[in-house]
Amino acid sequence: MEEWKEDKLIDLLDRLIDYRGKTPVKTETGVPLITAKIIKNGRIETPTEFIAEDNYNSWMVRGFPREGDVVLTTEAPLGEVAQLDNRKIALAQRIVCLRGKTGILDNAYLKYFFMSNIGRSRLCARETGTTVTGIKQSELKEVLISYPSYVIQQKVSAILKSLDSKIELNRRINDNLEQQAQALFKSWFVDFEPFKDGKFVESELGMIPEGWSIKPLRDFITTSKKTVNPQRYPNIVFTHYSLPACDNGLQPENQYGSEIMSNKIVLEDNTILFSKLNPRIKRIWFTSLIENNSVCSTEFIPYKALNRKQYSFVYSLINSKLFYSYVLGFVNGATGSHQRFRAEDSLNLNFSFNDAVVDKFCNLMNPILAKTHSLRMEILSLSKIRNLLLPKLMSGELKINNLHR
Repeated sequence: MEEWKEDKLIDLLDRLIDYRGKTPVKTETGVPLITAKIIKNGRIETPTEFIAEDNYNSWMVRGFPREGDVVLTTEAPLGEVAQLDNRKIALAQRIVCLRGKTGILDNAYLKYFFMSNIGRSRLCARETGTTVTGIKQSELKEVLISYPSYVIQQKVSAILKSLDSKIELNRRINDNLEQQAQALFKSWFVDFEPFKDGKFVESELGMIPEGWSIKPLRDFITTSKKTVNPQRYPNIVFTHYSLPACDNGLQPENQYGSEIMSNKIVLEDNTILFSKLNPRIKRIWFTSLIENNSVCSTEFIPYKALNRKQYSFVYSLINSKLFYSYVLGFVNGATGSHQRFRAEDSLNLNFSFNDAVVDKFCNLMNPILAKTHSLRMEILSLSKIRNLLLPKLMSGELKINNLHR
C-alpha cells in the first residue's frame, strides 16, 4: 500500500521567492510582469504589465524564477496557483514563487495540491486580515502538505497535466479563431477593405461603400427583461451564468435555487451576454443551446438577434472595438466596481450595414462560432473530469494503479 506523508511546506522546498513589499516601475513593453490578477484556474493569462529589460536584474534581487516553478497568490485573491513556462518573467507583489526539492516534492504535484480542496482549506486556515485577507510568509511555511512518493507524485501530475494540456490547446485554438473573427469583422465593416475598388458615398459616419446604409443596433437586437427569483424554487437546479463563472473560463455553474441569493435574468437560446458592470474589464459570453432553467446575473445585458440568421454578425459587432469604445462613453459611477452603462444607451450605436454583405459574413462566421462553442463544451467536460479526479488523487482515495486496470 502506498505510504503518504505529511510535512510542512518549508521542509519540502528548495526555494521560496517572495517579492512582497516591493513595487516595480512598470513600462509599456519589456519583461512580462506576473501579477496576482492574471493567475487564474491553474494557468497564467496573458500579461498586460511589464518592467524594462534594463531594470530586470536590479529588480529580481531576491531570486530568479525557473521554468516549472509554482507561483501562488498570497492575497486578493489568496490561493490562485500556476506553473511557469520557459519565458523570461518578473514577479510582482502578492505572489510567491515555490520550488520543490528534487526527488522529494514535484512542482506540478504542488500546484495541483493547492488547487485541491484540501490544499485551499489549509491555506485559508492560516490567512489573516479583515478587509483584505492574505497569508504571511511565516504562516505559508507552516502549511502542511500531504504527499506520496516522488514517483507517484509525478504519475498523479501526469494524469492531471494531460487533461490540462488538452484544455489549454482548445483555449489557444479558440483564441486564434476569435482573433480571426474580429479581424474579419474589422476588415469588412470598419475598414471596408474588400470594397476599396468600388464607389463610396458620404454618410453621417463618413465615407461608406455605395449601397450601404447606416442603422442603429436596436434594429437588430432585443434585450431580455424576464427575471426569476431562484429562491422561490429551492430544489430546482439552475444553470447559472454568473460573473465569477464568466471569469472562471466561461463555465456556467449548476446551483440549486436555494443557493442563488438574488433575482436573475431568464436566458434563451443564442443569447449574447455582455457585462455592464465595470465594462473596462471586457466580459462577453455567447450562448448557443441553453439548458432548461438557465439564468444569468442582472449585471449582464442579454442581447438577442432579432434575425437568428444574423446571430454571428450581431455577436461580432458586440465583440468589436467599435461597440466597446462606444459603450465606454456612457459609463457612470465613481470607481471600477460601481461603474456601469445602460442597455438602452448601447442600442443607439450606429454602424454601416449591407444585407448581402452581412449574409456572406455570417456564412463565413457561423462555422467559426460553432467550432468555438464545440471546443468550449469540450473544455467544460475536461475540466469536470479533472475536478472530479483532483480531490481523489490528492487525498489518496484514488490509487494510480486503479486507473490502469
